[in-house]
Amino acid sequence: MRSRALTFRRCNTIPLYARLVRYGFRKHATYVWAALAGAFTNSVFGVLRAYILIALWQARPGLAGYDVTDAVTFCFITQAFIGPMQLFGGGLGIPERIRSGDIALDLVRPAPLQLWSLAEDVGRAAFLFLVRGLPPMFLGAALFGIVVPAGPGRWAAFLTGFAIAVVVSFGWRYLVALSVCWLVDDRGVAVLSMVLTTFFSGMMVPLHIFPGWLGDVAKALPWAAMVQLPTDLYLGKAPVLESLALQAFWAVVLLGLGALGTRAIRHKVVIQGG
Repeated sequence: MRSRALTFRRCNTIPLYARLVRYGFRKHATYVWAALAGAFTNSVFGVLRAYILIALWQARPGLAGYDVTDAVTFCFITQAFIGPMQLFGGGLGIPERIRSGDIALDLVRPAPLQLWSLAEDVGRAAFLFLVRGLPPMFLGAALFGIVVPAGPGRWAAFLTGFAIAVVVSFGWRYLVALSVCWLVDDRGVAVLSMVLTTFFSGMMVPLHIFPGWLGDVAKALPWAAMVQLPTDLYLGKAPVLESLALQAFWAVVLLGLGALGTRAIRHKVVIQGG
């Protein structure tokens, strides 16, 4: 009987997580005008970045193994990633719930806090990619022309890399959110996270530009798995299996650390002012 109960419970978790993904999508769809405003901002800054990169690549043709069209495509793909990957941090309500004490309720839900939060975050990422991510790409294609992956193989590689990148992004932001349990105020960690993500993800310029050992280290760090690797998969500039393996490695590592952190906060929940 116990075996049957466990089997039923495992089967029941699949529709639960599917509902959580849907909930995350619908929750953020409530703020559709905010997402559209973000899409407009991303598009404007994308155009400005595109002109800067065009000037750079005209002065240095073939820089980082990209041509001008590759550089412009890189620009608008990374602009499209800002929302789904939450590159400037946040996206999780965990810090506020830790400070209020509501995290105690989250820890007794019928699903682990980490997986519950991940499912909601996948729904958020899906909504923001559609509403905030695609408009900059369409604008870049209309104004400058961008590279389009040739063949289903490259599309499959890119979409797989994009999906893993969302998980890596969540894994990192989840660790930053859990830090509130020990630091109470997460603003310093959040700023540090934003700086590291912006600099080492490839958000500003391709990491291939970084010289020598700095470039090698940057491309091996988890932030590269959020932006640079899926962008290179889109452009066809990276070995598929090696790139996906590196992304999967960081997804497993960050989720593992998050699981350890979740276990730790069961023994230490700090409530600000209480």
